[in-house]
Amino acid sequence: MKNRIWNPEMECMSRKDLEALQLSRLKALVDYCDKNVRFYHERFEKHGITAEKIKCLSDIQYIPYTTKDDLRDNYPFGLLSVPQKKIVRVHASSGTTGNPTVVAYTKEDLDNWSEQVARLVYAAGATDESIVQICFGYGMFTGALGLHYGLEKIGATVIPTSSGNTEKQLKFMRDFGTDTIVATPSYCLYLAESAREKGIEFPMDQYKLKLGLLGSEGCTPEMRARIEERWGNNFFCTDNYGMSELNGPGMSGECRERAGLHINEDHFLCEIIDSKTGDVLPEGSTGELVVTNLTKRGLPVLRYRTKDITNINYEKCECGRTSARMSKIIGRSDDMLKIRGVNVFPSQVEAALIGVTSISPHYQLVVRREGFADTLEVRVELIDASLLERYGELEKLRKTIHDKIKAILGIEIKVSLVEPKSIERFTGKAQRVVDLRSK
Repeated sequence: MKNRIWNPEMECMSRKDLEALQLSRLKALVDYCDKNVRFYHERFEKHGITAEKIKCLSDIQYIPYTTKDDLRDNYPFGLLSVPQKKIVRVHASSGTTGNPTVVAYTKEDLDNWSEQVARLVYAAGATDESIVQICFGYGMFTGALGLHYGLEKIGATVIPTSSGNTEKQLKFMRDFGTDTIVATPSYCLYLAESAREKGIEFPMDQYKLKLGLLGSEGCTPEMRARIEERWGNNFFCTDNYGMSELNGPGMSGECRERAGLHINEDHFLCEIIDSKTGDVLPEGSTGELVVTNLTKRGLPVLRYRTKDITNINYEKCECGRTSARMSKIIGRSDDMLKIRGVNVFPSQVEAALIGVTSISPHYQLVVRREGFADTLEVRVELIDASLLERYGELEKLRKTIHDKIKAILGIEIKVSLVEPKSIERFTGKAQRVVDLRSK
């Protein structure tokens, strides 16, 4: 499929013109927040920040970071910059560890959000002829509605099935001729597994899926290859990125080259920092992603610490876009496990597992503290339960997995092979880590 560009004027802008636009929008945002958001006005006053002092993009470093705690502390509407009557939609996180983080949108914000998503789904291969099934949960979560409006903007047919009810999801895919799916990688794979289990009654050739717009959780290249293989029919997956605090999905996404996630830089100014020191890192460095949404007005956020670990490539892509590309998220600074002094991300374990036969792609990392040392157990699900009765083969497989993971992590780990379907499936984000150290 030929690379296509939804908005060439913005997506192919020269770096010089783009940075001039970003600087203009950054100054306007600082002035806007100073005048309309008490939280930012007090911060700016304390640090002597005004729009006039922002002379170049690097001057953003003088603005303090905004964190998830700042949003929670101002729950629910302490960060609004407009009167309530100008807010046309509100979303929020689940708030499982305290107050939810609330985000609010003006009409202008929703228009911008739809434009951002439209660019990314178009770059991935969706068109006005696409029949798209959205398997994200509709509600306070931003993922479903964010993709929904962007897809409608390009003229695609949207089937809002929401999450769960796998039997009905598969029925609609077959009956409606769904060719594009919006889902988490783990649920997209689970749907493929379920479809294959029913392959005698409903053969795989009854499914017309061609494109996956996957997001909301990480997807390694190995995981992507497994998903594409299970669906077959030249199924093609792309990754997209966003978070509710910054709008939702639409900040960045892959084109058909799959050489990084193109950032909508006219709307988002990105930095890479050292998670521990907070220092801005040089171009090309890997570190924590910090994002300023330059055009958000209902509830603006400056220099938001995402805690996601990545790097940014500013070279022009083969697709023709000049926008910077971020790498797939390596992990999160707060989800990163520190095991005996070694940084461990679930994605590293996943990369080691997916090439191994006889196991499913479902796994969990269980962390415990034994004595004064942390231990890591990797629970891996078998495909065939009868293997549990063949000790020699089971032990050989366990050793193979152990050695592959140890070679990547460089530390001793325990591998447990468990029965098929014994690790819980999730229609949303897969929960890969079980940390029992506090217990």
